[in-house]
Amino acid sequence: LHGSPLTDAGLALLNPALSIHPSLVALDLGDCMLGDEGINLICGLLPPDGAKSGLKELTLSANPGVTSKGWGRLAIAVAHSSQLRVLNLDYNPLGDQVAGMLAVAVASSRTLEVLDLEGTGLTNQSAQTLLDMVENYPTALRTLILAENNISPELQQQISDLLSEGEEEEETEAREVTTREKNPWICQNNSSSQMVLMTSGLGDSLLAETEM
Repeated sequence: LHGSPLTDAGLALLNPALSIHPSLVALDLGDCMLGDEGINLICGLLPPDGAKSGLKELTLSANPGVTSKGWGRLAIAVAHSSQLRVLNLDYNPLGDQVAGMLAVAVASSRTLEVLDLEGTGLTNQSAQTLLDMVENYPTALRTLILAENNISPELQQQISDLLSEGEEEEETEAREVTTREKNPWICQNNSSSQMVLMTSGLGDSLLAETEM
């Protein structure tokens, strides 16, 4: 629906059908002339953890009619949504206050992996808040887009580096789990630093090698 002159009234007409759609996972309402009432309806598509399945990808780019009150309501819904993985809010006049609310939402969310805040009127104040969030709290966030904001390249790079480190750590852990699953014959006991390898040969021979 991107670019449709939907307005809050049009979304209100569509909302009952969207709410009961059995498999809707992505919704693009960018540049749809939405306001706070429209955001309230959208929050209903982001059910709290465990309530029911909801949206995994939401685009609300370029809807300047939404106020800080509406974005605050969305931040609360995102914090408690158990499904949302991608949130695109680019080219909205959010400012530092809304960015602070979004930082809290990201820190609370267990699923949000991508947040697009390109061209949203942010400054180094927002970037520092987001940096502190990424640095001190475990999040699912992997991509944070901050282009076309009044943010220093140094701060942007620091945030990017921290997000990359978190992704690399997860990949290493995943590889270790896969290795253990593929090699069940390796038994490790960390408490005694002992490893026992057993291999079966031809006939009745059995070789057991123990390393202390």
